[in-house]
Amino acid sequence: MLIVHFGHSCLLVDTGAARLLFDPGTYSSGFEQVEGLDAILITHEHRDHLDPEKLPALRAANPGARVVAPFDLDGAERVAPGDALEFGGTVVNVLDAPHGVIHEKIELPVNVGYLVDHGAFYHPGDSLAVPEQRVDVLGLPTAAPWMKVSEAADFLAAVGPRKAVPIHQGILTQTEIFYRVLTGTAPEGVEVVVLPLGEAVEL
Repeated sequence: MLIVHFGHSCLLVDTGAARLLFDPGTYSSGFEQVEGLDAILITHEHRDHLDPEKLPALRAANPGARVVAPFDLDGAERVAPGDALEFGGTVVNVLDAPHGVIHEKIELPVNVGYLVDHGAFYHPGDSLAVPEQRVDVLGLPTAAPWMKVSEAADFLAAVGPRKAVPIHQGILTQTEIFYRVLTGTAPEGVEVVVLPLGEAVEL
């Protein structure tokens, strides 16, 4: 199995029988030029996992690729936990993998995990759901508003793969996401003020 990481949660997995691209989102780059794909698999509809502006070019470069997602998306197959897909001899099982809780005030999208060839590779999306099957290579979420690093370590231990590939790390440079959560959940009357570096601000 060959794997290419395009940043954040976007991975190209080549099983030898199929070429699968997972979560081509806004914090990833270079995936638009990838050709010869059998499938484009999206775990959920957050923009860091699906870049709607780059998706058309990716689809144009791969007219034979099937696009699958757990939500309504033009031209895509809608999938749900329990579904089994086949791409060129490679089997992908869709797993129930609920999105991690960001905050009780924030609504969460439907998230699924994708298990390739009965455990050869597992992409959980924004979830720490542990599959029943033994996993050889794990896409390991590393940083997010819905998790802390100790949870990533516990997830890694619970899955126990032969190898783990850190994903969802691009968010470490995207501080505005964390600020947005804090601003959107702040109690009434509380203002979150992001100070510009090196400038004096009257508060």
